[in-house]
Amino acid sequence: MNASVSTHNATHYRWGGVCDGWHLLAGDDLSVIEERMLPGATELRHRHARARQFFYVLDGVATLEAGGVTYSLKAGEGLHIPPGTAHQMCNQCTVDLRFMVISAPKSHGDRELVPPDEVE
Repeated sequence: MNASVSTHNATHYRWGGVCDGWHLLAGDDLSVIEERMLPGATELRHRHARARQFFYVLDGVATLEAGGVTYSLKAGEGLHIPPGTAHQMCNQCTVDLRFMVISAPKSHGDRELVPPDEVE
């Protein structure tokens, strides 16, 4: 029987020095992570060779650059990132940003940094 999972009992990790992630589901074929970014936090621009991802905002406003286009996603909005698409998440607001990242297959170990000036 499966047990319920939340940020209270999921495996926690720290990234970018000030951001939090919780592995709600950590399968090789599917990953579901809840993340929290503090105001002003920015991840490094990168891409995944195999993983497709779906970012879904729970609280706050995400600034998500993908393939050279910048999106502003509010709570209740999401965006699909196909494999090979350079992207970067930022929290340009004054409140915490909480969002879900669903990846198939898992994105850990499938990340390549992309220079900020590289054009798609």
